[in-house]
Amino acid sequence: VFLGACALVLVRFSMADHRQELYQQTISEHNRNPRNFRKIETPTHWAEGYNPLCGDHLNIYLVVDGQGIIQDVTFDGSGCAISKASASMMTASIKGKSAAEAKNLFEQFHKLVIGELKPDREPNSLEKLAVFSGIWQYPARVKCAVLCWHTMKGALDKVTTVSTE
Repeated sequence: VFLGACALVLVRFSMADHRQELYQQTISEHNRNPRNFRKIETPTHWAEGYNPLCGDHLNIYLVVDGQGIIQDVTFDGSGCAISKASASMMTASIKGKSAAEAKNLFEQFHKLVIGELKPDREPNSLEKLAVFSGIWQYPARVKCAVLCWHTMKGALDKVTTVSTE
């Protein structure tokens, strides 16, 4: 089940009311109806990610063409609502981008969720991913949000097993 400990975060998140509502709606929507939640049978890149702290476990599958463009990206596995929503939004965000652009987006997202990037004040390419901007206030949930991103980067770098520890 993908809810677990993250449900508390959905209730206690201390953002402005409109951001909190958007965050809750986005996480809930992507948890209930994840985008790209399936296995690619013949990926060019693949990695397994694991968060031993909470037990989130997922696989990222990519099809990258000869020019380095991500033609398809999917995920499967189990984890909390934040982990699943982040993976859903990540796959939607990097499809059609180059591997270099996906890695750059990973760097921006990581800075966002640890509180180093303020999307309202700094240039970035995060778009809808900015809903995760307040998660740095809950350090245990940061690992839930970044697991898929580390796994995607691992897959692109041909590292087949990634852990948040």
